[in-house]
Amino acid sequence: MLYPWQKEDWQRLGALRERLPHALLIHGQQGIGKRDLALHFAQGLLCETPLADGQPCGTCAACHWFSQGNHPDFTVVRPEALEASGETETDEGGKKKAPSKIIRMEQVRALIEAVGVGTHRAGLRMVVVYPLDALQTEGANALLKTLEEPPPSTVFLLVTDRLDRVLPTILSRCRQFSAQRPTAAAALDWLRSQGVADAEAQLALAGGSPLTALHAAEAEEQPLQRWLVGQLGAGAAFDASGAAEQLQKLPVPAVLGILQRWTYDLLKLRLDGEGATARYFPKEQAALARCASATDAHRLQAFASRLTGHRRSENHPLAARLVMEAVFLEYRQLFR
Repeated sequence: MLYPWQKEDWQRLGALRERLPHALLIHGQQGIGKRDLALHFAQGLLCETPLADGQPCGTCAACHWFSQGNHPDFTVVRPEALEASGETETDEGGKKKAPSKIIRMEQVRALIEAVGVGTHRAGLRMVVVYPLDALQTEGANALLKTLEEPPPSTVFLLVTDRLDRVLPTILSRCRQFSAQRPTAAAALDWLRSQGVADAEAQLALAGGSPLTALHAAEAEEQPLQRWLVGQLGAGAAFDASGAAEQLQKLPVPAVLGILQRWTYDLLKLRLDGEGATARYFPKEQAALARCASATDAHRLQAFASRLTGHRRSENHPLAARLVMEAVFLEYRQLFR
């Protein structure tokens, strides 16, 4: 499917159809629909009777197979955690294992084996990999060899939010395509059409990403996230231990993300001075201004840097509650 703000991106992709690169790296801000754009483009290229603008017809045999997930010339590679089935594996002791958040080496080997076979429909073979930055070094190097000597009639569509985490050698083998971020008006119109309440605040919190805003609005954890935002406004009186106890059911990435955006707003207000407005939490302007006046830019910048370090290991912390409490204590120290 295409989102309303992707019409221009689709036209730009269409211009590539006559001379398709063997690997197209689609990148841009998280939550703007890059994955869906790549999947739609792949379906359009496999469609037997595409529309005038290259979009898939949705009715031919190829489109039917694609929608069912069993087109013989289409392969998608993604972490287990993003699989639609939500099934979990078990270890040797019979205990459930959490779905992997990385693209495993076995998946890359299976992909390489699959593209080594000729196409079944005498047309293109499409491969979508997302997020590309979920590849570990070994898997990325294995994929690189395939990109250096691509099989005939095979097109790779690689998708990432984090271009900085992609190996330079892979970047050099791809044609880069920057997906455009929607305008605030387009994003708000779409969010309202999805029934999102307080769309402006949700979009601001999501940094302008409509899909991120939609998922946040539908998340069961939203009341806890709002509670955290309210507590952060306490500044030096913030109860680090109590907050960690209250929020231990929240994913660590969600907590760090909120704290990171809150810190950005604090730093913005501190540096821009009188008249500055918050980017992510405009409704908390008064609390942010109060907290910003109780610290300084040097402390905030140092704390923001440490948060970035924490986020590198956010998906596998040894003890989530202890991580939260430690970070909350650091936050409280900003105001002393």
